[in-house]
Amino acid sequence: MENISKVLESGNNQEKIRILETMDNINNPIILEKIISKLDDDDIQVRGEAFSSLILNENDISNFLIKSLNSTSKNIRGFASLVLANRNEVNSIPEIIKLTKDKRSMVRSCAIGALGHLKAENAKEVFLESLLDSNIEVRKSALHAIIDLRISVSEERKNELKKEKDTELEKLLLKLK
Repeated sequence: MENISKVLESGNNQEKIRILETMDNINNPIILEKIISKLDDDDIQVRGEAFSSLILNENDISNFLIKSLNSTSKNIRGFASLVLANRNEVNSIPEIIKLTKDKRSMVRSCAIGALGHLKAENAKEVFLESLLDSNIEVRKSALHAIIDLRISVSEERKNELKKEKDTELEKLLLKLK
């Protein structure tokens, strides 16, 4: 375990990836914290492998992931919400909802996406409010969730979104019923 911890802390990217590829059954708290910390690694491949190993982990690690939603790292907060969603951890919905008010738009967008993936019907108002977010990616995430959950949107709100002149947003609006 000490060697794993050392590699995750100071190994090169290939060594980190090799270790992370084998971590789908780990339940050691120290190692789990290290894996979660790799969601904020400088290398996108290391982040991706950490993400994958957390999703595939066969143990109940939801408490570690939920705790990481309070991280000082925007990447850890955002990606942990997506890991929880991919693991279908519906018990995390109340904590993920809190992230929809995060100061970082990337975290808000991930949280909205996670809630949509979890089919969080109790987040209907959050989705509708997020259509007014200052960041277009957050608005797109909210619209995806609204479409998937078949939430109705007022014509006034739709017209506000149409003003954006964004092709992806326009395509999403066409999918609204």
